Amino acid sequence: MEQLKLGQKNRLRAAWRVDFGMYLEGGGYEGKILLPERYVPEELQVGDEIDVFLYLDSEERLIATTLEPKAMVGDFAYLEVAWVNEYGAFLDWGLMKDLFCPFREQKRRMEKGRSYVVHVHVDEESYRIMASAKIERYLLPPPVKGNTQGDETLHVGQRVDLLVWQKTDLGFKVIIDNKYGGLLYDSQVFRRLHTGDKVEGYISRIRPDGKIDCSLQLAGRQHTEDFSARLLRYLETQGGRCRLGDKSDAEEIKEQFGVSKRTYKQAVGDLYKRRLIRITDTGIELL
Repeated sequence: MEQLKLGQKNRLRAAWRVDFGMYLEGGGYEGKILLPERYVPEELQVGDEIDVFLYLDSEERLIATTLEPKAMVGDFAYLEVAWVNEYGAFLDWGLMKDLFCPFREQKRRMEKGRSYVVHVHVDEESYRIMASAKIERYLLPPPVKGNTQGDETLHVGQRVDLLVWQKTDLGFKVIIDNKYGGLLYDSQVFRRLHTGDKVEGYISRIRPDGKIDCSLQLAGRQHTEDFSARLLRYLETQGGRCRLGDKSDAEEIKEQFGVSKRTYKQAVGDLYKRRLIRITDTGIELL
């Protein structure tokens, strides 16, 4: 059996049934891990394998659940504070036992009802699953030449998943693919963004010092072609008309489609040249 992974999904075999649940084979961990009755699927039989999430219960015992947590060990996530006591904050991560974030791992005192971007990890001293709002500590060095963190590399134009982490004077700090830090400049944002938003983005620049700039859209011709197809689909579902033309206000275009006026005009020009639309005084229409 593979080594158990605390705070992550594990595939375990059902060992024996009891009135209050099913014990799963735990390898070297005393040979048993309880899956409480409320989480035991009706069809689960002794000898069957099942995917479960492993964490510690209120008495620090290893326990299994079939619930999907909002974050696992190694993840960055945007979680709401369920309650606070004299030791720290407890975050709702979708399980019976809330996720603890001690005061020492908070940048500022967390408040009940507010949400924060945190990193989930196993504390080396207590072996408990904890959260930390000190995000920089857990970001990996960018995978550029000379980096010894593995052979993965990023390249300009690569599609990535972004978690909006923090607003700055320049734009938004983002977490790239749950690993690296990046920056999304205000000039590259054509939609409303908030801390905690998960969006698709692209690598727009990798600086010599390894810092990464991101964008919400592809640069150049590829982006125009992608948006042209999207605009065409919009026209097909809206009766063949769009009230926005190439002279419309940039804010209206941004509000409607989440792109710059330049991108919109390029897409309109592209569809016009392909004789798919006509430009009118009131917008554009399908031919």
